[in-house]
Amino acid sequence: MADSNHDLDRSLANLGKRDWLTAVSHICEARGSFEKLGKRHYSALLERSETLLVTFETLQGIRALSAEAQPLGWDMVKTHDWSHLCIASDGDTWFRDPAIYGYFDRLIDDGFFDGFDQVIFYGAGPCGYAAAAYSVAAPGAAVLAVQPQATLDPRVTEWDDRFAELRRVDFTERFGYAPDMIDAAERAYVLYDPAEQLDAMHAALFTRPNVTKFRLRYMGDAIQTDLLEMDIWESLLLAVRDNQLDVLFFAKCLRMRRIHPPYLRNLLAVLDNQNRPVLAKALAQNVTSRMHAPRFARRLAQIEASEHA
Repeated sequence: MADSNHDLDRSLANLGKRDWLTAVSHICEARGSFEKLGKRHYSALLERSETLLVTFETLQGIRALSAEAQPLGWDMVKTHDWSHLCIASDGDTWFRDPAIYGYFDRLIDDGFFDGFDQVIFYGAGPCGYAAAAYSVAAPGAAVLAVQPQATLDPRVTEWDDRFAELRRVDFTERFGYAPDMIDAAERAYVLYDPAEQLDAMHAALFTRPNVTKFRLRYMGDAIQTDLLEMDIWESLLLAVRDNQLDVLFFAKCLRMRRIHPPYLRNLLAVLDNQNRPVLAKALAQNVTSRMHAPRFARRLAQIEASEHA
């Protein structure tokens, strides 16, 4: 275990893709497994405790979100000794690949998920779609999906023009329509910004008795990055594990928005676009009284100058 922990502390940031995959495979094979799934996907498993986190990530996202270029779930392995299964894609594929279907079939046949007391599926965007879709492999699991798509099947979501090049991908085969796949989950949580219209429309399709939806107004279209930068991503996962992620807990976590510059800038932009100078001034005064915020100081000066013009 000590050698494995030491390996997890190793930074992979300066490795090319081939060397990165080799390094991850060596780390996982010491206590788990590593497998290539088809041409563009990989599974990396670390077995530790009775809590299993299944994350869906992209190789590009791993490098962008982690200073050590490690899968997000490795943080939970290192700090809480969770088990972790990372399903990684090279690019945004929405994980629509028969090799992945077969992999999860094998896990089901082997009773893999039955060996854990708690299973949590996590992903964001295309990875959030996959987390919801493949959660059906572990009935009774929990799902945390950030800005997930329900499907890219144009017969259902032709209004979403962001991923036109993916419209030929088959979303009707197994593990296809994500909102149906979460019916087997004990509980699922969907996070989105209602001001992002297309994200909100997808979120509406996830309306189910076992789904709780949290609205992060004015967070924009990169909520996963915000959760990590506000240092609440880990807290949310722990709350999911303990079945404590409710409206009150979520609201307490989101108080971190008060010191999160991207959110504050988004909020100021909304107030300016709505031509609400009184509220914009109040926001600028509040922020500059608590933080070093040159942009808000300049905006406050502009508003006050216009008042005396």
